[in-house]
Amino acid sequence: MDISKLSKEEKAELLRKLKEEEKTESIRRKETYEALRHQFMFDVESKLMPVVNDVQGFYDWIVGESKAFRNVMREYGQLRMRQGEETATFSVVDGNFKLEVKSNKVKSFDERADLAAERLIDYLKNYIAHSEKGVDDPMYQMAMTLLERNRQGDLDYKSISKLYELESRFDEEYAAIMQLFKESNVVYKTATNYYFHKRDENGVWRRIEPSFCRL
Repeated sequence: MDISKLSKEEKAELLRKLKEEEKTESIRRKETYEALRHQFMFDVESKLMPVVNDVQGFYDWIVGESKAFRNVMREYGQLRMRQGEETATFSVVDGNFKLEVKSNKVKSFDERADLAAERLIDYLKNYIAHSEKGVDDPMYQMAMTLLERNRQGDLDYKSISKLYELESRFDEEYAAIMQLFKESNVVYKTATNYYFHKRDENGVWRRIEPSFCRL
């Protein structure tokens, strides 16, 4: 097509059609992308959730079974003593496979930490209401991340400790909330971890990490 031979009206009509085709193509690409995104995320979630459920099921199982076997070890006299008390840490070896159950005291919080957490969430909501970035404010995102709880619903001592470092960034109300957290840090809890080992062809114990990030 020789555009130079077209009339002014024909050129305008051609331009309109080209723009319409471009708009239609843009919509088609958008719809195709969104369909692919939906299918991709559906596939990821469909494969992820059974794995998560299996891991949670295995965790619940190993906790119950290890407690039961610990009772067997006690009756058989195989539990070690520490300062006159039974230790909650033990290991079991069978052939080339070993399980270690390690328990240790960790810093935790009492009920005042829940009150402090509620006050801090309200404080942060008020903070982002006056922030130009809103929920995208990095200070807000950091604080909310540090308030996340573990699978038992407990606050993490190390994460809360990092909140103390932000006191200079905020006002007296924030400092008062941090003080409440500090006052609640009077309880020690027992944390139990489970470690699995397999002996390799050279007879060296290699830890098996049932973790996606360790694969």
